[in-house]
Amino acid sequence: MRTTHSLLNWLLLSVPIALLLGFAGWVSPLATFVLAALAIIPLAGVLGEATEDLASHLGQGMGALLNATMGNATELIIAIFALRAGHAEVVKASLSGSIIGNVLLVLGLSVLVGGWKREKQVFSRQAAAVNSTMLFIAVVALVMPAVFALSVFGHLREHGELVEKMSLWTSLVLIVVYLLSLRFAFGTHAAKDQEQHTSTRSARSALVALTMATILIAVLSELLVSQIEATKQALGWSELFLGVIVIAIVGNAAEHGTAIVMAARNKMDLALGIAIGSSAQIALFVAPVLVFTAWLMGKPMSLIFVPMEIAGIALAVLIVEMISSDGETTWFEGVQLLAVYLILAVAFYFVPSAT
Repeated sequence: MRTTHSLLNWLLLSVPIALLLGFAGWVSPLATFVLAALAIIPLAGVLGEATEDLASHLGQGMGALLNATMGNATELIIAIFALRAGHAEVVKASLSGSIIGNVLLVLGLSVLVGGWKREKQVFSRQAAAVNSTMLFIAVVALVMPAVFALSVFGHLREHGELVEKMSLWTSLVLIVVYLLSLRFAFGTHAAKDQEQHTSTRSARSALVALTMATILIAVLSELLVSQIEATKQALGWSELFLGVIVIAIVGNAAEHGTAIVMAARNKMDLALGIAIGSSAQIALFVAPVLVFTAWLMGKPMSLIFVPMEIAGIALAVLIVEMISSDGETTWFEGVQLLAVYLILAVAFYFVPSAT
């Protein structure tokens, strides 16, 4: 089991180390958390490549559906274990952090690296507009439950039955929109210039790799989640910072690298699709699925996010729309995206750990 990236292959060595030292209890909780996080990163890469390889054997329709549903499987697995452990706020923070990180950190690095030795890079304005609109729908979905709670209850601290029902219905709307977006992307408006991935391994080999990676990510996610409280206390970080920055980066790191590589090869349409498309998938599919999963677990999770998260997502969507609206980017626009991400990261870092 390996990836096409040499760095991720080296990181795969951390998988047996994390399993051995973490479950044996031979290292501190903080070290266990770090080892588990490092081990998940290359496994996410294995999972992503196995999904693409398997999809290439299934035909365009089924392959596109598999890629669309498994694109953020790592974040989904981590979040499910965190929900089971009662860390709903960390889950929501990781969701907002994934959206913010993809459109600011990933896209920012992609634009910077891709445009460094070029005058500019161009991409499809139509595709960028569709993805930006999807993200704006996500902002509406995240803002309205909070506005509702403030209007009805006067605060965001208690999430009553009304808020839970509103979150479930909102999640249903988001999932329907996501499914229709797949129909739009892969059906009536299929991209003609989209690169077709060709696999060098068999469907059986890809399925085995996908299964093994999923199982190992699940095991390591349980190990990671079990050390959240100890890590918070050891570092003095808040759940908000831990979710928005740390766990969000862990779940998306492998995908981050792919977007940057595509931009370096002057394939900005692909880089943009990975960065913004992944954010849209998290907002319209992963988050709603987790709301229903939490409800089935008997641990309801609402779509109420703290004002800082809502502001961060809204600002991220706004600046991406400003930068991508003309269909071209320069390296300095990458610097601008990264600057916004760092400003938001600093703000989240100084949130007191008790809140």
